[in-house]
Amino acid sequence: MDTRFLESFIAIVEQGSIAAAARQLGLSSAAVAQRIKALEDQIRQPLLVRAGRTVTPTAAGLSILDKSRVLIKGVEELKALASQNEFAGELRIGAISTVLTGILPFILRKFFLDYPQIDLHITPGQSIRLYHEVMEGQLDGALIVEPPFSIPKTCEWKRLLSEPLTLLVPESCTETDPLKVLRENVFLRYDRQQWGGRIADAFLRENRIFPKEQLELDSLEAIALMVSQNIGVSLLPDWLPPWPEGLRVRKIPASSKPPERHIGLVCLRASPHFRLLRSIQAALNNRNR
Repeated sequence: MDTRFLESFIAIVEQGSIAAAARQLGLSSAAVAQRIKALEDQIRQPLLVRAGRTVTPTAAGLSILDKSRVLIKGVEELKALASQNEFAGELRIGAISTVLTGILPFILRKFFLDYPQIDLHITPGQSIRLYHEVMEGQLDGALIVEPPFSIPKTCEWKRLLSEPLTLLVPESCTETDPLKVLRENVFLRYDRQQWGGRIADAFLRENRIFPKEQLELDSLEAIALMVSQNIGVSLLPDWLPPWPEGLRVRKIPASSKPPERHIGLVCLRASPHFRLLRSIQAALNNRNR
């Protein structure tokens, strides 16, 4: 079976039409259609069905989609190994939301220029889930909050930046004592199921503060917007900008030496892109200096 047929099939499913897939592949629509017909003849099942201007996979098409992607990825890795070029093929990276907006956009242009043969896929998500996807080999690496436990020796962890805990209050709040603010105001809690949220929770417990809780959320941006609307106050890491526009808030240091949320890169040492991930880590370090 010609793997180019599978590439065309995947492109049609992802793009939603033969014409769009043809543009992505740099082929004519007729050539892509011929590839699909040849693939269907070999598998002896219809793989795609037209619905108006769009094309969707049949049940048979869906059943082979994931395996097709795995096969194509394997072929790309074989090509990279054969050419002794580890800077080729697919690179899968996970990233938490504040990294997606605060760090990655500033290095990706240079990355694409330096590594034109890398097919980069970025998966957004929460630190806990992304960490486990790295452990399971679903991701090559992830930019996440530092785990509250030791990293296995099969992995490498590189800290990139530290974000001090800050008390976020509405602009109208004039009190400057963070502990007094926490005791006297409605509290919007950073989700304790998240590693960053546990840092805020530990600070409250160490200072014997049991605030009047209103909500518990895992989105820092959403919490900041709610504080701006005078719904309550919150204890959050002071993440890199951009923050949501138009916020009417003030930041008060949680203490003279506030605890910090550490952000870094975790990756498998056995990843075929281990050296490339290290180069990304170096670029991110340079960005944060």
